[in-house]
Amino acid sequence: MTLEYDIKDNQQAEGGRFRINWAEQEMPVLRAIRERFEKEKPLKGLRVSACLHVTTETANLMRTLQAGGADVVLCASNPLSTQDDVAASLVVHDEIPVYAIKGEDNDTYYGHLKAALDHRPQMTMDDGADLVGMLHKDRRELLGDVIGGTEETTTGVIRLRAMAAEGALAFPVIAVNDSNTKHLFDNRYGTGQSTIDGVIRATNILLAGRTVVVAGYGWCSRGIANRADGMGANVIVTEIDPLKALEAVMDGYRVMPMEEAAPIGDIFISATGNMHVFDTHHFERMKHGAIVANSGHFNVEINLKGLREMAKGEPRLVRPFVEEYVLESGRVVYILGEGRLINLAAAEGHPASVMDMSFANQALGAEYMLRNAAELSPAVYTIPQDVDQEIARLKLEAMGIHIDTLTPAQIKYLNQWEEGT
Repeated sequence: MTLEYDIKDNQQAEGGRFRINWAEQEMPVLRAIRERFEKEKPLKGLRVSACLHVTTETANLMRTLQAGGADVVLCASNPLSTQDDVAASLVVHDEIPVYAIKGEDNDTYYGHLKAALDHRPQMTMDDGADLVGMLHKDRRELLGDVIGGTEETTTGVIRLRAMAAEGALAFPVIAVNDSNTKHLFDNRYGTGQSTIDGVIRATNILLAGRTVVVAGYGWCSRGIANRADGMGANVIVTEIDPLKALEAVMDGYRVMPMEEAAPIGDIFISATGNMHVFDTHHFERMKHGAIVANSGHFNVEINLKGLREMAKGEPRLVRPFVEEYVLESGRVVYILGEGRLINLAAAEGHPASVMDMSFANQALGAEYMLRNAAELSPAVYTIPQDVDQEIARLKLEAMGIHIDTLTPAQIKYLNQWEEGT
């Protein structure tokens, strides 16, 4: 049987294999799960369609699922996030069908989603819920085969919860993003570091002394604010939630509406999961040379259509991943990575050591879903706390770090109410 796939160049496979193996060294938790999966084959015969960022870390997840007996197909969850050498290695060395090309146009992107669904999945694995969305809207004849799915990111969980609230969700999905070992670490430390990495790789600017405006103060945005602050930037946070805004103030940041921050900022970064966080009335107030980037899943966080209508002529690519928009006033606004995820468009995404925990959640989430799908109704679920704790324990063990355990007397004390002062 000929392996079907659509990638840029399978001649890049050898370089991809080196990078995948390099990432694996930083992923001891996933490696331990893979070793168990190889012995137990808990996913034997399970058809999995995965729509994820095609990176070295994702490659190690795909290898883990395959080791567990799954029949896996992978497509990209973003047109600019694919690492072409990784896609080639998965096809050539692991015989995993991959449909992903960095820079693919929208028609190709959605064609790749369709190809992944042609696999007739019994389980979906999503990052942003595009695959689940297409399955429910355009390929409903396949729903009968699907027992469940997993979702990686905040934006996808928001979409899935909206579907569940409307009664539109046809099968149970595990919100991997809601696991503590995912959002407390991947979102904060991974997004924080990789976003700043993407901005710097795209622009080669010095952050120290610049004013960086971070939209939102969820786990992703607070990671970005923390890393920008650590590199000497003056950080402003914008928020709609009074509790998160108060926390940002207590963490030492200036907090104000985006309207007030627009003329002050040098660099603007959004990671909110919402649309038009940077809108036309903000662009009108930004200083000459303002740099705008997005680290949320979809490029709708920046009103690119509105910006194009404001600009004189077409945007000009002045550096890789840097587009120059000249406004009627003559002022210039720079958009990074076409407004898409800057950490994956211009850099390599999260470091492998933090994705180790995120993808451990994906692998164990798939195993849990397969075991329990019959008892789960169509809704959004969180991985059980004991699984979350086990991932944290394995990570600490791999780092050579030990922690205390409660004594019998302490356990007894915590489980009684009679003893007071």
